[in-house]
Amino acid sequence: MKKSDINFSVELDHENVPEKIYWDATDNPNEGLSDTRAIAIALWDHYHNSTLKIDLWTKEMEVVDMKRFIIEMMSGLADTAVNATGDKKMATDIENTCRILSKRLEEEIKEQNKQQ
Repeated sequence: MKKSDINFSVELDHENVPEKIYWDATDNPNEGLSDTRAIAIALWDHYHNSTLKIDLWTKEMEVVDMKRFIIEMMSGLADTAVNATGDKKMATDIENTCRILSKRLEEEIKEQNKQQ
């Protein structure tokens, strides 16, 4: 059986706020640690029938990028819904929500650019 490892390392400031996040994985095409500004991990706890989540982002993560990250994660969940459950309606509903959020984000960015 093949084994694959995923590792995260988080550098925290004196208030335990992430300053740097690094990750590495057995199948990572890059050698050594890669840095990132945000991670979101969800695990299914079958003992309690609930989700365990870890969401971390660094001080450097821009708000607009965080919003994009959230939208892209949701879009990925639409793919997961189809692949794991075959529920195309759920996937369509998620994608429709992503389109609405993407349009809203585009409008926010345009408004910010006007103010600059």
